[in-house]
Amino acid sequence: MKIGMTDMAWLARLGVVLLMLFGAASLGLAQNTVESLVQPDALSAAHAKLEADCSSCHRAFGKAAQTSLCADCHKAVRDDIAKGTGFHGREPLVRKSECFNCHAEHKGRDFKPARFTAITFDHAKTDFPLAGKHAGVECSGCHKPGRKLSEAPKTCVGCHDADQPHKGNLGTECQSCHGASDWTSIAPFDHGKTRFPLLGAHVRTTCFSCHVGEVYQGLSSACAACHAVQDVHSGRFGADCEACHTVDNWKHKAFDHGKATGFILAGAHATASCSQCHGATLTSKPPKGCAACHAAQDAHKGQLGKDCAACHQTAAWRQDVTFNHAKTKFPLLGQHAAVACEACHATPAFQDARAKCAACHKDAAVHDGRFTGRCETCHTANSWKEIVFDHGRDTKFKLTGVHAKTGCNACHKQRNVSSAALPTDCYSCHRAQDVHRGAFGRDCAACHATSSFKTAVIRK
Repeated sequence: MKIGMTDMAWLARLGVVLLMLFGAASLGLAQNTVESLVQPDALSAAHAKLEADCSSCHRAFGKAAQTSLCADCHKAVRDDIAKGTGFHGREPLVRKSECFNCHAEHKGRDFKPARFTAITFDHAKTDFPLAGKHAGVECSGCHKPGRKLSEAPKTCVGCHDADQPHKGNLGTECQSCHGASDWTSIAPFDHGKTRFPLLGAHVRTTCFSCHVGEVYQGLSSACAACHAVQDVHSGRFGADCEACHTVDNWKHKAFDHGKATGFILAGAHATASCSQCHGATLTSKPPKGCAACHAAQDAHKGQLGKDCAACHQTAAWRQDVTFNHAKTKFPLLGQHAAVACEACHATPAFQDARAKCAACHKDAAVHDGRFTGRCETCHTANSWKEIVFDHGRDTKFKLTGVHAKTGCNACHKQRNVSSAALPTDCYSCHRAQDVHRGAFGRDCAACHATSSFKTAVIRK
């Protein structure tokens, strides 16, 4: 085999290297010399200062030691892995891999050692998962150019200090009230931990209604401190609003009118404003009788006395009227019990109403006076259509045969009578139907039955 000049030069160089290896005073010197000769390319800009000392990242014939050497420099990453925090601590593959599997080197100054793309990076594996509006923010919004990605602020004020309107008066724990979805969506602040727990209508009040100008310290908890402008009493009852009012609503009063005055507020009285009885200045002391306040509402004009409570309740004048009509000459039965008082009592006097049916039911007198005005003889108060009259029981003429199917008006033709009684003989109704023209007398029943005139029974 022939060896050319090029090969000779290469062998000579190799010999020099071997001499240096075996002749060197220390193994470390030989190692650095060899590594410097076989270095593939320059380190990245981040590691450029380590290029002169290969032992910072490498051990001779000890590739497995490389990861521990990385950790010696990157202590923050090492701590994350140990604690399970940060991206390296949360990514399961990190514990199973060596650093160089993801972070390549010796590829030039401009090469980025980390295999990272913003599109594929899973931010949920960091200490700051992107939630709410953070998920739509550009990376550069938090990760400023020229700074490490891990140096991005992790607190709200780190990014939003210029945006927060509280001027630092509420500290830096923005997340105690706000969520990542929207600044204006305020999480329930536990006001119960302060000296003023929020109750009633205060729960629905905006923060700025009380904390004007972002002042949160040294505020008075007295009602008048906030509600002086709403004091319709103009200070006549002092600043102790809670003596009468509750936090639920200004209109809801805790003042016990019954205990304080002897007049219990019930029904509509409980919802009436104080000024309705006590005047605009609340200084009037009206008497406790109904007529003292309600004389103008007395539709009876005093004709029924002043004891309104004998018939009316406090819920409403027209509701739950408790007058016992059974004590009068006309007890209310059937549909009469559901009829409004004014339907029968044309005037508020109530004593001019008549007891006869026809007095009220003239329009319903379909019989045109054929049966007098005593409607109750046939009808009940339950319904006009409910007939209780029994012709066989209540008269001397039992309806049989065709008579049972004949309408009342067919026999009772005369109007405006004083009595509905009629003759009971056949001839008085059937004279026009007597084909015998009286030849056989007027006792039609001697031959005919009520089932039909055409059927004759000739008795021998």
